[in-house]
Amino acid sequence: MPDSPTLSRIIQHPGVSYVMPILNEAEHIEAAVRSILDQDYAGEKEIVLALGPSTDATNDVVARMAAEEPRLHTVDNPTGRTPAGLNLAIRASQYPVVVRVDAHTELEPGYTERGVATLLRTGAADVGGLMDAQGRTPFQRAVATAYVSPLGLGGAAYHSGAPEGPAESAYLGIFRREALDAVGHFEETLWRGQDWDMCLRLRQAGYAVWFDPELKVTYWPRSTWTKMVRQFYAAGIWRAELARRHKEGKSVRHFLPPLLVIALAAGLAADVLLAAGAAAAWPAWLAVLLLLAGLVPVLYALGIVYAAVTIKADLTLSERLRLLAVLPGIHVSWGLGYLRGRVFGAHGTVDTSRRKS
Repeated sequence: MPDSPTLSRIIQHPGVSYVMPILNEAEHIEAAVRSILDQDYAGEKEIVLALGPSTDATNDVVARMAAEEPRLHTVDNPTGRTPAGLNLAIRASQYPVVVRVDAHTELEPGYTERGVATLLRTGAADVGGLMDAQGRTPFQRAVATAYVSPLGLGGAAYHSGAPEGPAESAYLGIFRREALDAVGHFEETLWRGQDWDMCLRLRQAGYAVWFDPELKVTYWPRSTWTKMVRQFYAAGIWRAELARRHKEGKSVRHFLPPLLVIALAAGLAADVLLAAGAAAAWPAWLAVLLLLAGLVPVLYALGIVYAAVTIKADLTLSERLRLLAVLPGIHVSWGLGYLRGRVFGAHGTVDTSRRKS
C-alpha cells in the first residue's frame, strides 16, 4: 500500500493520459508533444498518439520522439478520422484523467495542473478553457484575430471568453475516464463536432461540463486562405449534421452565416437583373425590392471594410488588409457548408485542409 505522502500525491495529482489523433502534422506535432512533456505537473503522465495514414513526414517525426521518450506511445488509426483516433488512444491509455490535445495546439506549462485541480474542485466530468489563437505569419495572425472577434468566430465561450462556470461545450477537454466510459466514448460517425456531441451526452447523463477561463491552449490556425476555407466549409457541414441529429444542436448564431450566403446570392442575382434592365417593365414595388436586394453585397462589403479597420487587435496594416479576405472567407465557406449539410447531411465529408496530396 502506498505511504501517506505518495497516497496524497496520487489523490491530488492523479495520473494523466494525453490523447491526440494526428494526420499530416509534421510541421506541428513536435511542438505539441514538447508542450505536453514540459507540463509542470507532479502526477504520472503518458502520451498516446493515434497515427493516421499521413503522406508527409509525421510518422517519422513521431518515431524519433518515441525512441527518445518512454512515456510516448502510438496506436494505428487506419481511417485517419479524429473520433476513431481519439477512441483508439483512450482505449490504449491507462490513467484516470484523459486530456485531449490537438496537433495544432500547444499547452501552457500550467495547463494540466490547473485543469486537474478544476476537475477535482468542481466535480465536473469535462473541463475546458480558452482557445488562444496565435499566428506566426501575417495571414495566421489575421485568422487568429477573427477567431476571437464577434465579427469572426466569437460566440462560443472558448473563443471569446466568459466567466467560470457550467458550459455547453468545452474546447479539447480534460475528462474523468469513468465519465467517458459511462457515455461510450466519442461518436465515430461524427467526423467533426464530436467534442460538442460528447459534451451533450455527458450533460444528458447528469455530468457537468465546466469552463475555466484561466486555462489557455495556444492554437495555430491554417496557414493559407485555401486551407482555411476548406476547414470552415467542412465545419459548417458537420455543424448542420449536429443540428439534424440533435434539437439542442441549434443556435441563432449558427443561422447567421447561411442566411448571409442566401442574401448575398439573392443580391448578386438582383444586381445582374438590374444591370440587364430586366426590371424596367416590372411594378414599382417589385423594382424597389430588387434594388434593395442588390444593395446587400455592397453593404456587406462595406461592413467587412469597417470590421477590418475597427476590429480591436494589435495588427499591422498588412494584417488588417488580410482580414478583408479572411472574414468573408470564414462567413461564406461556413455558411455554404451549413446549407449543404442541412439539405444533404454530412455523408462522410472530410476536412481536406489537412491533406498533403
